[in-house]
Amino acid sequence: MRVLVVGATGAVGSQLVPRLVAAGHRVGATTRTQAKLDSLRAAGAEPYLLDGLDADAVGQTVARAEPEVVIHEMTAIPANLNLRRFDASFAATNQLRTAGVDHLLAASAAQGVRRFIAQSYTGWPNAKTGGPVKTEEDPLDSTPPAAQAESISAIKHLERAVLDAPTPGVVLRYGSLYGPGASQAFTGLLRRRQMPVIGSGAGVWSFLHVTDAAAATVLALEAGGPGLYNIVDDEPATVADWLPLMAKGAGAKPPLHVPAWLGRLLGGEVGISVMTQVRGSSNAKAKRELGWQPIWPTWRDGFLRGLDRALPPERAEAT
Repeated sequence: MRVLVVGATGAVGSQLVPRLVAAGHRVGATTRTQAKLDSLRAAGAEPYLLDGLDADAVGQTVARAEPEVVIHEMTAIPANLNLRRFDASFAATNQLRTAGVDHLLAASAAQGVRRFIAQSYTGWPNAKTGGPVKTEEDPLDSTPPAAQAESISAIKHLERAVLDAPTPGVVLRYGSLYGPGASQAFTGLLRRRQMPVIGSGAGVWSFLHVTDAAAATVLALEAGGPGLYNIVDDEPATVADWLPLMAKGAGAKPPLHVPAWLGRLLGGEVGISVMTQVRGSSNAKAKRELGWQPIWPTWRDGFLRGLDRALPPERAEAT
């Protein structure tokens, strides 16, 4: 079918476009960067230069590509996050999750697109009450730290807009991404020993390898009905469990441990929240309704062998 990937040169898009082409789809792919057009063409896609916040340009690009399915993968997450100024760090991504998705949904409706797939996120947006692992039926956090209020509002806007649109919509809530093009945000901090375990380290995270994000997205072209899907690996885990193993996989020294009061000085309320309070997510619905099985089922293997690798060695040799 004809598929348009908007935001095709990020960590997920770079894995997604070749998979779509290999599956026999006619793929259009957008980037904000002139220099990346050739790489999209080399991957087998029809490249388009696009600013996702330019409503006219979005409409023109969707009309030219004539897609049956549109996939929203636009983000602008900086390499170095300031947890104390979380919303400022995510300001550009928040625009893409609000105005950007609105422009793309309007263009998709005008073009008669039959399915719209959008990237969202699961992890810290989960409510920090109740059990450690949440499903798609559980509410998002109604009382986030002040520095995350705009970012969770943008996520809620994206999900509501996609699910309420006339075009049937699928929202894929990716877990915390790692793998080629996505691990650097963690590994750089770990190698500089700037990512300690704060307090109890009891915050529960759900991870996702970028290869698995792409594989689930390909399945969502046709499988499953409209709705929300958590796309995460099989093992939600506390910071105290996963952070030392990621450090080992990155070739870094074991992370430092600091008390909560010092962590609050370093990372503010967001730092305390993500290290000690957040909840993980269940992938049961995605497995059941999309027929998805992660290639990297657990971060325990992924952190040691997949921080810079798309496939496990045995899978890579088989292909």
